[in-house]
Amino acid sequence: VQLQASGGGLVQAGGSLRLSCEASGSSGRIFSSTIVGWFRQAPGKSREFVAATRWGSGIRYYEDSVRGRFTISKNSAENTVYLQMNNLQPDDAAVYYCAAGSHYGTMDNSYDYWGQGTLVTVSS
Repeated sequence: VQLQASGGGLVQAGGSLRLSCEASGSSGRIFSSTIVGWFRQAPGKSREFVAATRWGSGIRYYEDSVRGRFTISKNSAENTVYLQMNNLQPDDAAVYYCAAGSHYGTMDNSYDYWGQGTLVTVSS
């Protein structure tokens, strides 16, 4: 699976951004069991889980600090997973990565494929 993340930028606290992760399989197909997730890594901190969704069923998983503010969704026709981030706070500033794997997990070693990061900066 190849992943291409985009959509980061600079936003004021309380603002919104939408990140995109375009996924493509070696055969052009994303298996329904595939988990696509978002992680983030702030300077000096370890990478942490943000949200994930199962490609086929659309089941969604969220880290507690973003639940209610962030929404993960997918567009099957475009092979894209989105992360809508609302009410962004300075603590949300990080490089955001999308990842894909066969099994859901909140640890980054649960995922086999990674896209490049996209930087989210939040000004207070």
